[in-house]
Amino acid sequence: MGASEKITIQTTVQAPVEKVWAYWTEPNHITKWNAASDDWHTPFAENDLRIGGKFLSRMEAKDGSFGFDFGGTYDEVKANEVIAYSMEDGRTVSITFKANGDKTEIVETFDPDSENPVDMQRQGWQAILDRFKSYVEN
Repeated sequence: MGASEKITIQTTVQAPVEKVWAYWTEPNHITKWNAASDDWHTPFAENDLRIGGKFLSRMEAKDGSFGFDFGGTYDEVKANEVIAYSMEDGRTVSITFKANGDKTEIVETFDPDSENPVDMQRQGWQAILDRFKSYVEN
């Protein structure tokens, strides 16, 4: 599989798009859902949600053994519709929000990194998306 092939994940959240958008983009919410598993968390997040704006999330293992900063720069922002950004390493991510009454479909497409197996990356990103879904719905 070439590096040019993007990975796509998706979910449908049982909530209107305005709520989904707010929970996805506001740092006080990001810190509550942005983790792939229960032993990880995001103690800090900041978000300048505009084209050319930057965002940063600090992701850490709860036992303090490991952590990293996840950040990038926004390339496209259309409220309740699209967020696209570039990471520091040049990889790009695109998230679309599709309103359907009281449901919102989220489709996230991203460039895989070269260090980790594609299936592992897909599972990790999907796990975060699934946590987002349950956070919004509960």
